Amino acid sequence: MSFREAYKLASKQSIRWFPGHMGKGLKQMQQKLRSVDCIVEVHDARVPFSGRNPEFKHTISGGAKPHILVLNKKDLTEIREQRKIAKELHEREGIEHVVFTNCKDQQCAGVKRVIPLAHKLVSSSDRYNRTGLQDASIMIIGVPNVGKSSLINVLRNKNLRKKSATQVGNTAGVTRSVMERIKISVDPLIYMIDTPGILEPCVADDEMGMKLALVGCLPDHLVGEELIADYMLYWMNKHHRFEYVKAVGLEHPTDNIAEVLVSFAKSIGVERKLKKLDGQVVNLPDVLVAARKLIKNFRNGDFGGVNLDR
Repeated sequence: MSFREAYKLASKQSIRWFPGHMGKGLKQMQQKLRSVDCIVEVHDARVPFSGRNPEFKHTISGGAKPHILVLNKKDLTEIREQRKIAKELHEREGIEHVVFTNCKDQQCAGVKRVIPLAHKLVSSSDRYNRTGLQDASIMIIGVPNVGKSSLINVLRNKNLRKKSATQVGNTAGVTRSVMERIKISVDPLIYMIDTPGILEPCVADDEMGMKLALVGCLPDHLVGEELIADYMLYWMNKHHRFEYVKAVGLEHPTDNIAEVLVSFAKSIGVERKLKKLDGQVVNLPDVLVAARKLIKNFRNGDFGGVNLDR
């Protein structure tokens, strides 16, 4: 069976989500740079190259500040590719310090690396106006829903045995402003600053936008759940990942998202009522509910680890 070779949105309108708090947050971040010693950029490990905001490179993380790229949610990726990804990031973008983390696990080796690495980089760097200060200040940056607040909380819980200091959620846009410094370590004395997830004002291309939508960096309703599910189907078929077939109640792979969603809705028993013109009420498979559950299953890793940039 042949599958789609490329993905194009039917609509000519590009994916765009840049609410007011993002522009405000970017300005606040720039204003705080003088009081920051190190930048920790957090991104979703399932899209290690796609969707990282280029504005950060020019206005936030570029220049003399030490920079660490944390690729979070490594438990949802293809683990064997991590070393290759780190090497490629170094070769393509000059990023020397890449750390893979799973912020749901306090014993994660990557989580344990963040503070010692940041302390080492700050100690060996020129801190300019902060020279001589005993404490180090780290700013956490990234696009929405990649785990910035989760990283702060797991480090605070691990190092200080204190409860979470920032709100987290599994939808984009929970943190909406630059927060005050949060202590996450006593020895060495380190504070972190949480920031809102900020996308570039207009996502560069359709496929990058769909990758961000599939991993949850954009609000589902903005793109449309059925469209997100369709991109998931396209990507899995293209990479010969047919784990979805049995899960949705099909016997063979298909490139037709309607067929997938109808089959899945029937298999999980979700229906919606439709009143016909003659007044008769009929039950139909609820494809929207099926799309939402299918996306959730993908994001939870039910179909295996993925690297959408592969």
